[in-house]
Amino acid sequence: MQRRHALSTLVAAAGLGLGLPTLAQAQTIQIGVTLSATGPAASLGIAEKNSIELLPKTLGGLPVNYIVLDDASDPSQAAKNARRFVDSDKVDAIIGSTTTPGSLAIAEVANESKTPQIALAPFAPKQIQWVFPLPQSVAVMSSALFDHMNKNGIKTIAFIGFSDAYGEAWLQDVQKSAEKNGIKLVGVERYARSDQSVTAQTLKLMQNNPQAVFVAASGTPAALPMRALRERGYKGQFYQTHGVANNDFLRVSGTSDEGAILPTGTILVAEQLPDSHPSKKVGLAYLQAYEGKHGAGSRSPFGAYAYDAYLVLDKAVTTALKKAKAGTPEFRGALRDAIEQTNNLPVTHGVITMSPTDHSGFGTDGRVLVSIEKNAWKLLK
Repeated sequence: MQRRHALSTLVAAAGLGLGLPTLAQAQTIQIGVTLSATGPAASLGIAEKNSIELLPKTLGGLPVNYIVLDDASDPSQAAKNARRFVDSDKVDAIIGSTTTPGSLAIAEVANESKTPQIALAPFAPKQIQWVFPLPQSVAVMSSALFDHMNKNGIKTIAFIGFSDAYGEAWLQDVQKSAEKNGIKLVGVERYARSDQSVTAQTLKLMQNNPQAVFVAASGTPAALPMRALRERGYKGQFYQTHGVANNDFLRVSGTSDEGAILPTGTILVAEQLPDSHPSKKVGLAYLQAYEGKHGAGSRSPFGAYAYDAYLVLDKAVTTALKKAKAGTPEFRGALRDAIEQTNNLPVTHGVITMSPTDHSGFGTDGRVLVSIEKNAWKLLK
């Protein structure tokens, strides 16, 4: 009798749409996030972690659980974190890591386990199917810098960059782009992210008297070559990559950054964009939330990449749920497909469109050139 009464109650509740969770309500999206909150890339990873903490509690209309781990700027730890995500936490997708080497380490796990990865550092993945490097590609950013060199009569440049995958990707591009644009590359030097001095490298570069020095590094360690060169009297032009577009870099570089030029996403100068720009509204909303919590001037493009990863996933999860239940291999496959089909999505850095042959998402409309003037970012028109 009690069982019959209970059954009647359940049926009545179902008929009223009350008391029983639907299939969607019963699901929770699991997202693994590994970031460099400590180590040499901490100035980037902390902003990403701060942005994750600001995200809504739902993704694609479902509750979401973000499992956030620190990889300490160590690629091997990033890989271990990713392995935990797929083996123990059974995540639906992975966000991270902060650095290119860390993101590449995760990519191996993502591809093997068939788990979508949205990387927060630029690189060309070995297997593109499951991996989506969100930041603007080296090629997209490099072309803006070489356009500026051509317009300003730069004929000789020297290169100094990280001795890792990030520096190598930029070196290969700079070598090709310099030759293509008739610019002579007069010196190449490398250094480690953890190095405290680049005296020997800068002395070699100065012997060749380049008109400009191209620094291919990220975070606060990217200030080291500029400071060393200025201390030794170098007066030429500095070019940096989008890896330095955060205010911690300005703090560490001091006056040595004056006049440096770099490409970045639009979020760094959102207020300076025309009202018609599709990213201005999204960017200002993000900045209001981020700087409202962390203070005026605390913005970081790297934190914004983490927010953009959320925007991409939010749209893709909605689509994927029409095909499969969260937490299943079928859902991960549907989610991967939906991310790949992202089209004209306004985010804080620009507008994202992806395809089977382009997983980076941002084209030339997702970049701007900025200069550093009196330790502040200024949009170059």
